[in-house]
Amino acid sequence: MTDRHWNDLLAILRGQTLNPPPIGFIIDSPWLPNWAGIHIADYLSSETLWFDANRKAIETFPEVMFLPGFWSEFGMCTEPSAFGARCVFPRNEFPFAEKIIASETQMGEIKEPNPATDGLLPFMLNRLRWARPRIEDLGHKIRFSVSRGPLNIATFLMGTTEFLMALKTEPELTHKLLRVITDFLKKWHALQRDTIPTIDGIMMLDDIVGFIGEEDFLEFGFPYLKEIYSADVAVKFFHNDAPCAASVKHYADVGIQLYNPGIQSSLAEIRALTANRLTILGNIPPRDVLAQGTPADVRAAVRKLLAENPDHSRLILSCAGGVPPGVSTENMRAFIGADMQQSS
Repeated sequence: MTDRHWNDLLAILRGQTLNPPPIGFIIDSPWLPNWAGIHIADYLSSETLWFDANRKAIETFPEVMFLPGFWSEFGMCTEPSAFGARCVFPRNEFPFAEKIIASETQMGEIKEPNPATDGLLPFMLNRLRWARPRIEDLGHKIRFSVSRGPLNIATFLMGTTEFLMALKTEPELTHKLLRVITDFLKKWHALQRDTIPTIDGIMMLDDIVGFIGEEDFLEFGFPYLKEIYSADVAVKFFHNDAPCAASVKHYADVGIQLYNPGIQSSLAEIRALTANRLTILGNIPPRDVLAQGTPADVRAAVRKLLAENPDHSRLILSCAGGVPPGVSTENMRAFIGADMQQSS
């Protein structure tokens, strides 16, 4: 992210209105490798191919702030690998981590990993160390520490259905597991900040908060998220593109400033639920419009969003969730062009 994009982001978070509204996208391995003409396994395993793909994105779309920008990752395997999960890396499919918790009784036996030495995390940090001078030569900086959230990681370790059942059947063991994961995440984000001093933001992704009701969110989500977001950083960014109506009104009290939702609630509905306390990164349909629609469909969706929400403060135009597989350069350009034309 350039200094200009970073300063625009800070201005939007303060409630200032920019014309045209800024555009931002979450980009990572579901979209970038194949868009750049390489296989997912090559993107994840090669520093130079990973760097070149990210460079191609910022040079092709210089108007866009990419979040987090040069995301060093190993897909959904990143954090589970530190807990000892077996990670599977198909050649050109998304990697996945196999479960390590076979029964609810094992939830209280999970040990806290060391983010400096365990799993794939040291390789993630080494990639950032290697890339940092190259990124800065392009006029960009590494701005965010990144992770999945505590509930999300818990489902990787034991399965989504099993974890959601345990919320009800084994609440004490669920809290023990979330306590270990949260302590780990606090140290992991701190290590990223200590390693890369330009980091001044947290980006965390946790769709599982969208699978539980408000009461369960307040017990099993809110306190752990709040601990992580209590870090002294300028930008606190959260992604949950599952349903958010049961939890979103509490996000600002967690400390979240910037939120990337799904399509289940409209921008107007989210603003009403949150009393407009959050900056929203969103939220045209990612698959049905941005990936599968025509450029005309994309332009129409952007214009509709802007027209239906004349207050453009606390808004960064994007899709709902990250950029999905199959989004073309033409559709990205149509998105950018629609914003420019609507605001001129």
